[in-house]
Amino acid sequence: MITNRANAAQFIARQLPQPHETDFGGELVHELLATTHADWVCPPSGHSISWADCYAGADILPLTHKAALLLEPNGEPRPIPEHVTGEARKRAKRAVQHAVWLWREAHRRGLPRPQLAGGATSAAAPG
Repeated sequence: MITNRANAAQFIARQLPQPHETDFGGELVHELLATTHADWVCPPSGHSISWADCYAGADILPLTHKAALLLEPNGEPRPIPEHVTGEARKRAKRAVQHAVWLWREAHRRGLPRPQLAGGATSAAAPG
């Protein structure tokens, strides 16, 4: 039996509709949030998934989904892991601040947001 398969990534819209994509920071913020996510989940001691693959996995997501990677179920910032130090830690602080703002602004604008880990819905997140 022949089964046609499709790569799900081709159906995920990486960019938000305009003007939201530009207002939220565009490509620079995509890079900031994806880099921070990869830094968080790939400690220097090693990880079963490479840093580049973790980055790529986050990079395909729209900004609202990337922001959710750095947030707790209640929409507040996740603590920065201890292994993130130096410039990566400074970058993470900027990324978390932007993620919180982006998440709240997306809610204010009525944009759909992903469900946060732990079961909080977008309506339950602070707005």
